Amino acid sequence: QVQLVESGGGLVEPGGSLRLSCAAPVSRLEEHSVGWFRQAPGKEREGVSCLSSSNRKTYYQESVKGRFTISRDTAKHTFYLDMNSLKPEDTAVYYCAVDSVVFRGCALHRSGYSYWGQGTQVTVSG
Repeated sequence: QVQLVESGGGLVEPGGSLRLSCAAPVSRLEEHSVGWFRQAPGKEREGVSCLSSSNRKTYYQESVKGRFTISRDTAKHTFYLDMNSLKPEDTAVYYCAVDSVVFRGCALHRSGYSYWGQGTQVTVSG
């Protein structure tokens, strides 16, 4: 079983920035689509962003477009979510995920991912 480990969460004021990291001990990470999800209290887990291994494109939830950026460093077996212009409504536990199937397009729903991290809290308040 592959265990992903997120880091980088914390408390930030509105308008601030954070970088989330996900250490993913997956061989040939570039062959696997990766994604970020979040879950706010009382709400369903929702897809935030993903990076496709099939076409190398990135996809974002409408509410974070232009503010969040997903990227990957395959040499470090790590992928990231850079979050800028943070808003209170971005407050949630953020999870990273990796698709176990290689060269499959990514999606912003949970069913496409086999490996998950434990979550990291992001709180936007000021």
